Formats: sequence, structure tokens, C-alpha cells
Amino acid sequence: MSIAQPLHATAMAQWKPGTGWRAILISGPSGAGKSDLALRLIGRGWRLVADDYVHVFASGEGLYVTAPDTIRGRIEARGLGIIGACVQGVVRLVLAVDLVEAAPERLPDPEMRNLGGRSVPLLRLSGFEASAVEKVAAAIAPL
Repeated sequence: MSIAQPLHATAMAQWKPGTGWRAILISGPSGAGKSDLALRLIGRGWRLVADDYVHVFASGEGLYVTAPDTIRGRIEARGLGIIGACVQGVVRLVLAVDLVEAAPERLPDPEMRNLGGRSVPLLRLSGFEASAVEKVAAAIAPL
């Protein structure tokens, strides 16, 4: 197992009974709404893994995410500043979320994102849509 340079992304974790903690990796350009979506997920019971920079690494057959030590437990709330958040440590990554500016396709073909030599399902969405949290929840439910 080796931890690569951190990616510019945000990672969030959700508990699934019978499975345990599993994570999503939210990526997109600056200002696309990564931290905003993360704050809304926290409001729905999710836990922060890392905001702004995330270590992604492969171990065994899985991919995992964790926070760099210097930013663990902190998230940016635009207009408010850096605030503390309840965090989850190392979590298995099961879904990549790519925040896009243009409206995503209505009925897209399934896509995968390759990270560290492993692939995870990819969801493209607009992070500021009111339904973004529900779309993430629907995408991770079967995983």
C-alpha cells in the first residue's frame, strides 16, 4: 500500500448497515460546489473524510480515501470560513462524483473512473442542484 500525492477533491463517508462505511470522491473545478455538496451531505448524516485534498490509495482489491493530517477534520464553508466537522478515517471508495458546469445527460451510459489502477462507478452532476444530495444517495445505494 502506498499513499500518492493528494488529489484536489473532497471525500465523504456514509454508513450502510451490513456493509460499513463507504466513501464517495467529489471532484470538479474550484468553485464547482464540492464543499457545498459535502456540507449538505453532513446535514443528512454523512461524515467528512477530507475536504479540498484527499489521499487515494489502492490496497488489496479496493480503493481507499483518507485526509492529509494537516487538514483532517476541517471543511471550508464559503462565506463563513474553515469549520470543524466530525470525520471518518480511512474509508473504502465506492463512487466517484464529478461536478460539471453544463447540465449532465438525462440518461447517461454508465461510466467508470480509474484511480490507482482500480475502477469505481462515476456519477456526473451539477453540485448546486437542489437534488444533488438525493442523486448521490441513489447512486451509492446499490454499491
